[in-house]
Amino acid sequence: MKLAILSRSLRAYSTQRLRTAALDRGHQVKVLDTLRFGIDLTGEEPDLSFRGRQLSSYDAVLPRIGASVTYFGTAVVRQFEQMDVYTPNTANGIMNSRDKLRATQILSRHAIAMPATAFVRNRDDVRSAIAMVGGAPVVIKLLEGTQGIGVILAPTAKVAEAIIETLHGTNQQVLIQHFVKESKGKDIRALVVGDRVVAAMRRRAQGDEFRSNVHRGGSVEGVDLDPAYAEVAVRAAHIMGLRVAGVDMLEGDEGPLVMEVNSSPGLQGIEAATKLDVAGAIVDYIADQVGFPDIDVRQRLAVSTGYGVAEIAVMSGSDMIGKTLGESGLRENDIQVLTLHRGTRVVPNPLPGKELEDGDRLLCFGRLENMRSLIPARSRRPRRVRRLPKNPLLEHETAS
Repeated sequence: MKLAILSRSLRAYSTQRLRTAALDRGHQVKVLDTLRFGIDLTGEEPDLSFRGRQLSSYDAVLPRIGASVTYFGTAVVRQFEQMDVYTPNTANGIMNSRDKLRATQILSRHAIAMPATAFVRNRDDVRSAIAMVGGAPVVIKLLEGTQGIGVILAPTAKVAEAIIETLHGTNQQVLIQHFVKESKGKDIRALVVGDRVVAAMRRRAQGDEFRSNVHRGGSVEGVDLDPAYAEVAVRAAHIMGLRVAGVDMLEGDEGPLVMEVNSSPGLQGIEAATKLDVAGAIVDYIADQVGFPDIDVRQRLAVSTGYGVAEIAVMSGSDMIGKTLGESGLRENDIQVLTLHRGTRVVPNPLPGKELEDGDRLLCFGRLENMRSLIPARSRRPRRVRRLPKNPLLEHETAS
């Protein structure tokens, strides 16, 4: 295959290892500076230029995009996607993982265990937010910090309030997170490639430092990851829209707690700790998947007038409970079930004989008018805009 690695640093260890692994396997590979691209939107087909010239064709692209160029970098990745070039990490996946608040919101929706987290902006709400996550000590995190920068342990509520007030005063947004005492100074980094964890290491902080990042002087050792941790790591990466990711987890008393999903994980520490060819595993995976570029399903399917994608919940009282998909009448109503979600399990392309249970969620494509009647009334919006009252400001009391 012909592979492009998007990186601003040719000499970085991770970039060099990925390039070497690709060359060793007989692939063509180029390291391209992310900021030297131009996005060409003038023609009938999406295109890219590089250093002022039309970009030659590539089979796959591997983004290694730093936090400082996230916006432009993801725009370039998105353009590759529009050109049907395969990437293991989509632009949306990178954006999801880069914003800690967005990542936490997405993972919590899918029952991924994480330390209790709160996000507030008004200083009057800070004390209640600290109580919400279990009280002091708490961890305070900048939304876009990396390598342990912008992560602060506040021992008391007063100290936490002072830190947060100071950061808010400089227009910084922060998360307030429960401090997991039993995991102080150590965490697990699992390197997910495709559907499996290819390598894992435990990171330990030095001295009184509670951050275990290698860039903060932490030590590393390879570990044989417990299957429960591996399953959570793979699920977290996939939920974020990533097929190559570093998933950081704390070892809680009740199991793994996901801290972060990194779309551009460094390879030096984990390869040194495990003695495994992680770069080679990434390249091999991309080579296997290069014929299956990621497709924005909603974007492609929504072009059919009157059709779209929706999630139908099989809730208590539904006449579909106990019936098979074939008996549900969905197909007869021009509705195709793409996946069935049952708890944390996902069943792709479920067969007509699959029996439906209370709590199942069906991701469907079909005629919107037919699906609308199957979506709970609480999620519907009024069809018509109501007329403005004669006294719109006096009609109701001002909300507190």
